[in-house]
Amino acid sequence: MNIHEYQAKAVLREFGVPVPRGVPAFSVEEALKGADELGGPVWVVKAQIHAGGRGKAGGVKVVKSIDDVKKESARILGSTLVTHQTGPQGKKVNRLYIEEGSAIDREFYLSALIDRETSRVAFVVSTEGGMDIEEVAHKTPEKILTFSVDPATGIMPHHGRRVAQTLKLTGDLAKQVEVILPKLYAAFTGKDMSLLEINPLVVTKDNKLICLDAKVGFDDNALYRHPDIVALRDLSEEDEKETEASKFDLNYIALDGTIGCMVNGAGLAMATMDIIRLYGMAPANFLDVGGSATKEKVTAAFKIITSDPNVKGILVNIFGGIMKCDVIAEGVVAAVKEIGLKVPLVVRLEGTNVDLGKKIIAESKLNVTSGDDLDDAAQKIVKAVKEAA
Repeated sequence: MNIHEYQAKAVLREFGVPVPRGVPAFSVEEALKGADELGGPVWVVKAQIHAGGRGKAGGVKVVKSIDDVKKESARILGSTLVTHQTGPQGKKVNRLYIEEGSAIDREFYLSALIDRETSRVAFVVSTEGGMDIEEVAHKTPEKILTFSVDPATGIMPHHGRRVAQTLKLTGDLAKQVEVILPKLYAAFTGKDMSLLEINPLVVTKDNKLICLDAKVGFDDNALYRHPDIVALRDLSEEDEKETEASKFDLNYIALDGTIGCMVNGAGLAMATMDIIRLYGMAPANFLDVGGSATKEKVTAAFKIITSDPNVKGILVNIFGGIMKCDVIAEGVVAAVKEIGLKVPLVVRLEGTNVDLGKKIIAESKLNVTSGDDLDDAAQKIVKAVKEAA
């Protein structure tokens, strides 16, 4: 789960991390009131969307008068920002963040994330703040420091010294790094974050180290421990189909292809998407119904797939272990009878109760094509979609 910048900074502030003062605004009037509360002479008007690249898209503006706060707030609020992370459709701006201006001397990059290889929290630090870290990694990898933290010890003084050395910070600034780093680590682990990105981390003209921007993502599986974080969720920033899937505990991710997929098991789902591409088409989604799905869950999953206007065909691929093939069959039949079937559907069933599952589909009299195995099913759905085009 992702949250907005102003929410991320509020979370970091709880842990004593230095961030600029700011006020969220949902209207131009609230933006003006916030600017008045902060005082001048410089403010930053920031669009709040779940995507990077806002500045390049015109969503972040530094202004030096209340009139300009009003002008930029009116321009940005309600507009659609198109960045490299939103896709061509962009994202509508429903919220602003009015922040006090900062006199920037130097900009750095700092992030924390889960290192799957070491099963530890890893920090990534670079002198190239304000830039896309992917671009820095590609062009000048020597400017990036990466290190992981032993969970038994947490952040140690030597970590702070390494970061200070990498960023060429000395004296009081080096001490500030050693103070901030443990606070960031405490926030990351305490709130079960999956990503914490500070870009940029800046040194101000008066020699203060502050987090000028913050991007935070949380581990969905740990949200039950943090009702305060769940309350920050902005459903308008999420794909409606993904939101609906989360209500039924379905693992669903919308993609940009034309063949909808319903599979049990993440590995099988990945293999299914791969074989669809192998035969020349692209999956419209990743959907893992899990091993304990009910008829109701399967019905909901099928409805979610068919609600995508880009879906021109559907492939159901089930290998029954814990998940029983007859449950899948009953769910598919119930969904088709309720909402109809307007695109080709290929079903491949194998494993527990497979004969019963096939019998349920056969006796339903639905226009469903059976696949003998995954390869056969993939070829059949791709062929059917192409013929229907």
